Amino acid sequence: MNTNSKRLRDKKRMKVYQAFMPWVCTAAVLIIWQVISRLLGDASLMLPAPSDIGAALIAHHEVVWHNAWYTLATTLVGFAAALVGGVLIGLAIGASPLVYSGLYPLLVAFNAVPKVALVPIFVLWFGIGAVPAAIMAFALAVFPIIVNVATGLATIDPETEDVMRSLGATRYEILTKVGIPRMLPYLFASLKIAITLAFVGAVISETVASNNGIGFLMQAAAARFDVALVFAGLVVVAGLAVIAYAVCAAIEGRMTKWAVRGQRR
Repeated sequence: MNTNSKRLRDKKRMKVYQAFMPWVCTAAVLIIWQVISRLLGDASLMLPAPSDIGAALIAHHEVVWHNAWYTLATTLVGFAAALVGGVLIGLAIGASPLVYSGLYPLLVAFNAVPKVALVPIFVLWFGIGAVPAAIMAFALAVFPIIVNVATGLATIDPETEDVMRSLGATRYEILTKVGIPRMLPYLFASLKIAITLAFVGAVISETVASNNGIGFLMQAAAARFDVALVFAGLVVVAGLAVIAYAVCAAIEGRMTKWAVRGQRR
C-alpha cells in the first residue's frame, strides 16, 4: 500500500514537473537572450532583445494581429485541404499495392521539389493573395499525412487479416474495421508535424506574393530595417504554431488513448 501511494505521489510530481518545464526552459532562453543582446551593445540592432521585441509587439499590435489572423486563416485552409487530401490519398496508397506503385514515386518527386520555387508558378496561376499561401500550406503539409496514413494501414498484421477473412469479412470491412482504427495514431502523429509545416508554407508565400499576413509584415519591416518588428513576426508565427500543435496533441491524446495505454511517461 505504501509502495502504491509513493508511486502515485511520484507520478503526480512528475506531471507537475512536466507542466512547468516548458515555461522554465522558455524563461531561461529569454533571460540568456536578453543578456547577450545587452552585452552586444550597438550590434544588438541585428539581434534585438526580447524586451525590444515585446515593445514592438505592443507598439504595432493592431497591424500584427490583423496580419496574424490572416496568416492563421490561410494556414488552416491549406491544412484542412491537406488533411482531407492526405487521408484520401494515403488510404488509396495503403489499401492498394497498384496505387502505391503508381503514385508513391510521383509523391516523393513532388516532395523533393523546393516549395519556394513553386510560389512564382502559383502567382502566375492565381495572382497574389491568400490562394497561393493556402496552396503552399497544403503543399508542405500533405506529404507527411499521406506517408503516415499509408504506413498505418501497412502495419495490419497478416494474421489479423487472415482471421477476418476466415470470418467472412470483405476487403472493405477489413479496411474500415481494422485498418482505419489501426491508422489513427499514425494520422494524429502526422497532424502535429503537418500543422507546423503549413505555417511555414503560408509565411513563405506571404513574403513573396501577398499584401497581407505575417510574411508580408516581416518583409515590409525588413525593408524599413525594423529588426525588432521582424522578430516580433517570428514570435507570433511560432506562438500560433505552438498553440496549433498543442491542439492537435490534445485531440490525439483524446482520440488514441487506447493505442498508448500501458505506456510509462
